[in-house]
Amino acid sequence: MKSSEKEFVAEAEEILEEAGSLLLVIQDTYKEGVDPDSLNALFRAIHTLKGTAGLFGHQGITDLSHAVESLLDEIRLGKIAVSDDVISFLFKNIDLLRYLVDGVKEKRQTDVSGYLAEIQAFRESISKAGEAQSLEGVIDESILKVLSEYEEHRLKTNLKEGKGIYILKAVFPFTEFDKMLEEVRGKIKSIGELLSTMPVSEALPEDSIGFNLMFGSSHPLKELEETLKFEIHTLVEPKSAVEPKPAVEPKPAVEPKPVPGKPPERPPQLAEPSLKTTTTTVRVDIEKLDRVLSTIAELTLARGAVKRIWTEMAEAYGHTPLVIDMYKITQTLQRKLAELQEQVLEIRMVPIGQIFGRLAQVIRRHSRDVGKKINFEMFGEDTEIDKYIAEEVIDPLVHIVRNAIDHGIEPAEERKAKGKKEEGTVTLRASQWGNHVVIEVKDDGGGINTEKIRQKAVERGIIKADEEVHDKELLELIFTPGFSTKDTVSEVSGRGVGLDIVKDRLSVLGGFVDIVSEKDIGTTVTLTLPITLAIIKALMVKAGKEVFAVPLSSISEILTLQEDAMQTIENRMVYNLRGEMLPVTSLKDIFKLTDNVTGKAFIVVVGFGERRMGLLVDDIVGQHEVVVKSLGDYFKGIRDFAGAAEIGKHEVTLVLDVESIIEGTLMRKGSVHV
Repeated sequence: MKSSEKEFVAEAEEILEEAGSLLLVIQDTYKEGVDPDSLNALFRAIHTLKGTAGLFGHQGITDLSHAVESLLDEIRLGKIAVSDDVISFLFKNIDLLRYLVDGVKEKRQTDVSGYLAEIQAFRESISKAGEAQSLEGVIDESILKVLSEYEEHRLKTNLKEGKGIYILKAVFPFTEFDKMLEEVRGKIKSIGELLSTMPVSEALPEDSIGFNLMFGSSHPLKELEETLKFEIHTLVEPKSAVEPKPAVEPKPAVEPKPVPGKPPERPPQLAEPSLKTTTTTVRVDIEKLDRVLSTIAELTLARGAVKRIWTEMAEAYGHTPLVIDMYKITQTLQRKLAELQEQVLEIRMVPIGQIFGRLAQVIRRHSRDVGKKINFEMFGEDTEIDKYIAEEVIDPLVHIVRNAIDHGIEPAEERKAKGKKEEGTVTLRASQWGNHVVIEVKDDGGGINTEKIRQKAVERGIIKADEEVHDKELLELIFTPGFSTKDTVSEVSGRGVGLDIVKDRLSVLGGFVDIVSEKDIGTTVTLTLPITLAIIKALMVKAGKEVFAVPLSSISEILTLQEDAMQTIENRMVYNLRGEMLPVTSLKDIFKLTDNVTGKAFIVVVGFGERRMGLLVDDIVGQHEVVVKSLGDYFKGIRDFAGAAEIGKHEVTLVLDVESIIEGTLMRKGSVHV
């Protein structure tokens, strides 16, 4: 079963579980009066199931949910009275919906046409809840005009029960009206039933908003005013003693006539429904998983200490039986911790299609706002990524998509003049590459005008007017804080801000962003992200006397330095890597380390695609699993470091921010001196 189908089954079973619980509440209380909140919640649950099934393309569940929803709507509106027969019929159809959800997992197809006809026949045969009651002369006509059919039904029900009908007038400051209104609504519900909330626009103080809240209650006016502390007007006085009316029992439901054709399939589960769910999915708060990972991280440090102690014992006492036992324990601990870590990380993984779906809504909404026709395509929705990273990357993706809509896709007339389709296309594509997930956002718009970028860069003093800068370097400038080529502010792509938010967020996540653009062809923005941010493997490198950690996920290869392969091109040091000129920088130069270590040197190749470079280091110390800790607010804003990690005998080493170093190197000339 696909991950998307697993997600649907888990969601649907949770909805049906809630629906069953609500129906039990209604069954237990309906003879004393149906609780409208429970009935509305049941209606919303089935409505949600209908929408979810439609989104995932399960037509049978969608159709049956719609039919049950229509039946519940008539019950809400008082057109059908709640009875044992009605409740039994609803239970029967909820069991049927469970059976259909089971069929998704088992890839079973069920014809629901017979069941739809049965629901329709039941609705037509069941008696009405009573004669229509007129409100003319009882409630002011101006109020009746603004009530919905459901609100009017609840008003009639309250009158029938002998309750008083009141209007509470409330005025709130505009800045806090939502919280204050919700508080008043809660108080009203504690002493009666809130029937309608009607905004008021006349005779209000400046920066205020007013509401008329109509509600029904058995309490007298004076008591209500003391409780609610607002101005209250009486529309209908409550009856002091209401004559109990006999409950309107509906006529027995007429047995539905057989539907011509093949009789509907009767799943055996309906006769004796099973309480067992079809999915083993458990929804877990991400914070609980974070705590488990934190514990694993501490155990990883403890495992490293055990391994170090075993090494020291072996050096001091040789391979004695005790040392051999220590070795076996170390190996077992290492293997089991690795398994535990992998299993917990798998739990945190979610399909990236979850955020692609949200982006689709952004594209549809904003394409309408700017009046452009845009087609949206998605590929690789089943690619999995850590839940935390998925949520953190959504804002950068929204910003990129908005820029594609506003800056990239041309207006329809301009596209037609260029010989393009009138409808533009934005494509989202996700794929896994080793320990990384690559997300591409591609548009077929006009591309980025590098000449305009140059002009803006000169105006801001970022580059000199006569300075030679390659197009690739000019494209990188759009990630500079506050840099934008837009002359006017747009509500779609933002208030003239650049894409620096994208680079900053990607840098925090240990990812990379790359951009390729071609005039009149389009623009592709590529985000490269680690699959997870938990415990990472790092290469320990030495520059001078200092040791740094480089995330292995950022490393593509390690080279022994051949000095004859080093060259200088345009005052930049590069390394001839199989015919490719690779930019190189020295960690000693970056961090101003003066220790001169002679002997063999190494180049650690970091980055991906065109954003690759070499880090010149003096030595390779080894590999460690590290838990990256934040440097804290005191060191906030310091570039080139992603955090710190503890290794060895409680030694602390700095973890390099590879993306920050690459960015600084590619924009810095003469970065290395050998």
